[in-house]
Amino acid sequence: MKFPKNKSNAFFKPDTALGSNQIGVRQHNERIILHIIRRSGSISKAEIARITNLSQQTVSVIINRLIRTGLLIKLPKQRGKVGQPSVPITLNPDGAFSIGIKIGRSSLDILTMSLTGEVKKLTTNDYHFPDPDDVFEKIDKAVTVHQEALSMEHRGRLVGIGVAAPYGIGGWEQEIGAPQKIMQKWDNLDIRSSILRSTDLEVLVSNDATAACIAELVFGQGRDFQTFLYFFIGTFIGGGVVIEDILYPGTFQNAGALGSMPICSKDGRQRPKQLIQQASLFHLERTIKEAGFSPELLREEKELPNIVNAIVTDWISTASRALAFAMASAISIIDFEGIVIDGRMSPALIKQLVDQTIRNLDELNLEGLVTPKIIPGTIGPDARALGGAILPLYSNFAPDPDIILLTSSIQEMNYNKNNSII
Repeated sequence: MKFPKNKSNAFFKPDTALGSNQIGVRQHNERIILHIIRRSGSISKAEIARITNLSQQTVSVIINRLIRTGLLIKLPKQRGKVGQPSVPITLNPDGAFSIGIKIGRSSLDILTMSLTGEVKKLTTNDYHFPDPDDVFEKIDKAVTVHQEALSMEHRGRLVGIGVAAPYGIGGWEQEIGAPQKIMQKWDNLDIRSSILRSTDLEVLVSNDATAACIAELVFGQGRDFQTFLYFFIGTFIGGGVVIEDILYPGTFQNAGALGSMPICSKDGRQRPKQLIQQASLFHLERTIKEAGFSPELLREEKELPNIVNAIVTDWISTASRALAFAMASAISIIDFEGIVIDGRMSPALIKQLVDQTIRNLDELNLEGLVTPKIIPGTIGPDARALGGAILPLYSNFAPDPDIILLTSSIQEMNYNKNNSII
């Protein structure tokens, strides 16, 4: 497989060097080769040598070593038009596993994922608000259940736990109807340390919207764009920024704090509200509950009751307008190739939101700007947990795992309600 010219690969810095005189080059070259194979799906040793400029002997030694360790497997020979038949090499789905945890304001998701991204087990717990005592008790039990669901051999290949959680999760208690005393427990709580008390696995923590962006970058529409803006619509809206196939964290790891973007009112007379107040699910779900229906209807692939459909249509009208203004602001700063919108809703509703946002964006004065392609995401509600599960796999196998700037604890960011990444 040939990578396009002048196009780097996700989590692969363009200036990453290959060579035989570097310290730690063996492990570095192993990670580069694993990365190329993951991006390719399957590829021959000769093609890997051509892409990396490593000798065929060096590539063969590395590949054979990775096959012995169980990370790679050989596929049946493929006969080409000229020369000897090639033997494609691919990732072994059972070569490594990770656990992804999404701690949300209305639900807790935990999944086990294979090296190739296959979800082996998924458990979900819904709640009215996140009580940390209850949340970590559920996590302890679920991690044990997920480990026991693996065979002894596969359990030995579990490389770590990745956690996706909102920064400032203890804030916004009024918006979600949570007791202030319970939510304040999060203020001085270290998520990583709390999970490490009951496991000896490596634990990595990231913002939930950032994790969702990573999932879209690795497994979804992000593979088609070098530079894109990502929106994830959950209880609160958040997002991420990808530049040249690299997740961009920002100087203070605050890039993609889209929920905090001020959006002017329709008549221009009222004080601008943040995007979080106009394009988040907590408003929509609360209105649906007040009408006597379950918010889970938003996740189901079936026709909505007339009352709920009217509520959703009204919300989409408001949210799409706010998203259009946010996009106009964003593309005036960065020349995005694409914009991806995903969320905790059915694909049909996400598509409706995308279509209406495009129409609203077309009505704005965008003279001097280039409008990027705007598309729905493909991962859906599991994006945050899936992104969490990616973290330990990249920590162990990516060419440069430091590209994902993780925090060891959420409160390190020292966010408050006015600058929280949601």
